[in-house]
Amino acid sequence: MIGVFDSGVGGLSVLREIWAQLPDEDTLYFADTAHCPYGSRSADEIRALSVRIADFLIRRGAKVIVVACNTASAAALHHLRERFAVPIVGMEPAVKPAAERTRAGKVGVIATEVTFQGELFARLLQRYANGVDVLTRACPGLVQQVEAGKLDDPETDRLLRLYLQPMVDAGIDSLVLGCTHYPFLRDAIARVVGPNVDILDPAPAVARQTARVLEQHGLRAQTHGPARRLFYTSGDLRAFEAIAGRLLGVPVRAAFAAEIAENAEGTISDGDAEARGD
Repeated sequence: MIGVFDSGVGGLSVLREIWAQLPDEDTLYFADTAHCPYGSRSADEIRALSVRIADFLIRRGAKVIVVACNTASAAALHHLRERFAVPIVGMEPAVKPAAERTRAGKVGVIATEVTFQGELFARLLQRYANGVDVLTRACPGLVQQVEAGKLDDPETDRLLRLYLQPMVDAGIDSLVLGCTHYPFLRDAIARVVGPNVDILDPAPAVARQTARVLEQHGLRAQTHGPARRLFYTSGDLRAFEAIAGRLLGVPVRAAFAAEIAENAEGTISDGDAEARGD
C-alpha cells in the first residue's frame, strides 16, 4: 500500500491526487486528529508523532510513505528517511514554480510557523527565490476551520482576509499553499486574492513524485482492479468519517487507532486497527 499521513484531513488533498494518478494502487491514510494541529507543537513532538505513525503504517503494509503534511515534512522528513528503509515522499512549499511564474517578482506563501522555521524552507528560498520577493504568513486558525468543515464560513473568510489582504496589497501575483489543508479553501482564497493571483497547490506534483519513486524502486502495483482504500484516525472516528467523506466526495469508513502517546516513550496500540474499506 501507499501509506499517507497528516495531522488531520489536510492530507486528503494529496490522497485524492494519488487516487487520480495511481488508480490501481492500494492506499492507507492515517489522520492524527487526536494531536491536530501540528503547527502549534514543537519540532520534537512532531518528529516523535511522525515516527510512531510511520511505524504504524509500515507494520500494516506500507511500501512507501507520503508525509502529506508540510509541518511534519519540515520537522521530521530527514529523521524519517534515516530511520526507515521504505521510500518516503515529503511535502515542500511550491516556491520554485511560483518563482518561475511570477511576473511581478512577488510571491506569497502561507503555511505554519514550523514550516517556515525548518531548514527545508530556508533551502528552498536559497535555491529558487533569488531575485524574487517572498512574503510569508503563518495562518493560525485555518487548519481548525477545515477540520471542522467550515470551508465557506464567515470566520474562515475573516481569517483569510486578515492573512491574505496584506499580501495582495503588496502586489503578489502567485500564492503558494504551504499546508495541505489549504487547498480545501481554494474557492474562498480565490475570492480574497482575485483572478490575477496564481494559486499553487503542490498536491499534483507530490502524486507525480510518488509515482516516480514507486517506479524507481520497482514497487508499482502488478495487478489491476479495484484498489483498497483504508483509513485510520487517532481521534473522533465518526467526525473524521463525516468530514473526510465530504472533502473526498465519496463515503469513507475508517478504523480507530488507539491514541498515540504524546511522550516520546509512547506507542501505538494495535487495538481494533483493521480498517473497514469503503
